[in-house]
Amino acid sequence: MAESQKKGSPEGTPTADMYPSKILEYMEGFLISKTIFSSCELGVFDVLLGAERPLSAEEISQAVGASLDGTQRLLAACTGLQLLNTHQDNGQVFYSNTEQSSVYLTRSSPSSLYQSIQYSSRTIYLCWHYLTDAVREGKNQYEKAFGVSSQDLFQAVYRSDEEMVKFMQLMNSIWNICGKDVVTAFDLSPFKVICDVGGCSGALAKQCTSVYPECTVKIFDLPKVVSTSREHFVTEADQRISFHEGDFFKDPLPEADLYTLARILHDWTDERCVELLSRVYKACKPGGAVLLVEALLHEDGSGPVRVQLYSLNMLVQTEGRERTPAQYAALLAAAGFTNIQHRFTGKIHDAVLGLKEP
Repeated sequence: MAESQKKGSPEGTPTADMYPSKILEYMEGFLISKTIFSSCELGVFDVLLGAERPLSAEEISQAVGASLDGTQRLLAACTGLQLLNTHQDNGQVFYSNTEQSSVYLTRSSPSSLYQSIQYSSRTIYLCWHYLTDAVREGKNQYEKAFGVSSQDLFQAVYRSDEEMVKFMQLMNSIWNICGKDVVTAFDLSPFKVICDVGGCSGALAKQCTSVYPECTVKIFDLPKVVSTSREHFVTEADQRISFHEGDFFKDPLPEADLYTLARILHDWTDERCVELLSRVYKACKPGGAVLLVEALLHEDGSGPVRVQLYSLNMLVQTEGRERTPAQYAALLAAAGFTNIQHRFTGKIHDAVLGLKEP
């Protein structure tokens, strides 16, 4: 009875010392996201990086073309979030970037997450407005969010040339900061010819050629993705990277020793995953392998929370879900792969490797 009272009355009345701190934190989480999104969109961190000295709120507001009052409030929030440092001089407050803000929140940084943030703000955030509908209906919400049919998933994702570039910039920024971790989770040096299925911007291909200097990488993707990648992301200097156009569900895959599928399978149902992996198995040389790069759930589904949220995002945006290592192993085994292993990287994405018998 005492234990019951400690947790609260049957009627749901809180005890005197109960306070919903976690619930309030979660309720207001989107306020933090939008503060970061808007600060990046306005160019606050870029202005501070370019100034090479702390700036006042007045200077920042003029540089970004915003009201002084609104800028002061935004800067105060960014300071509270530890994205900006403050400096006092003769009673006036000046602002500068933290190290992480300069590295990850400015457009010019090689490790910038700016484009990923813009995609989160202008695409993912809008889709999540319809999360309740997605849960009820069990399908993605592109039609409600953007007025485009989602019957062909990537016709919806790439619904305009501008949106396709944004998505590719998102993937580029992610692999620039964590690509090395996934391509070194296993020793891939025995595999000299790699095919990056759905290789998009080529960022992961570049990580492979950087880590494994004896390999070459074939990027296999839709014709318009290949064209955009050539125009914006992969230059002629990347001589060990080549392109092959096609739809990985319809067209023959190039022969290779290793196939990488980076954040591909989580978009699709189990049936479509086995269909694609079977096509990879057929094209793969004997003794070859496939590397899946995905965010792995714990086997009991208890976490990580980030991956559980990613799985909700897959419901809102795609046909797929995030999976456990055993679930990915089952998909690989159904396609014929053996000796399946996985590695947690400690970062946002993990790795699963399956072999094709010699």
